Amino acid sequence: MVVLRVKSLFSRNLLFLIFLGFIVSPLSSCKIVNYSFTGTSISPDVKTVSIDYFQNLASLVNPTLSSKFTEALKNRFVTQTSLNIVREYGDLQFSGQITGYTISPMAIQGNETAAQNRLTITVKVKFENIKDKTYNFEKTFTQSDDFNSDLDFSSVEAEKVDAIIVKLIDEIFNNSVANW
Repeated sequence: MVVLRVKSLFSRNLLFLIFLGFIVSPLSSCKIVNYSFTGTSISPDVKTVSIDYFQNLASLVNPTLSSKFTEALKNRFVTQTSLNIVREYGDLQFSGQITGYTISPMAIQGNETAAQNRLTITVKVKFENIKDKTYNFEKTFTQSDDFNSDLDFSSVEAEKVDAIIVKLIDEIFNNSVANW
């Protein structure tokens, strides 16, 4: 009877140790990453971000687009991360240029006129994570917004540019630090 209890106790302890080994083993090889309520997953050793001025190289140029876009990207990192913005050599580095700013007709009607037009902005972004190069990328991001063709473009341009910048910044931010 005593022998059976010892064997049973030994078996349970052995099973517990095996189970514990399966749990601890994968955890010991995981990277430590900070997750936040903003959806970011930034390594604790990443402290700074540098964001270069995004020059407008599009054939059609909006004179305020470069500064608006650059400041919006900086603002996203200031408000949704604990990273410090530095002029250059950040742990995370963004550079690039605005490569497209186009207006095109959409929803052609029977009389061959457009019922709506579309403003499209394209940005080429180079992202470098100095602490973990596996996250580096160089991508082109494109977003657009439609507006009625009977409206004068200059009356809706600022509103549409702001809406597209928000979409672009969301996509760039998610691609660089959300890692979902």
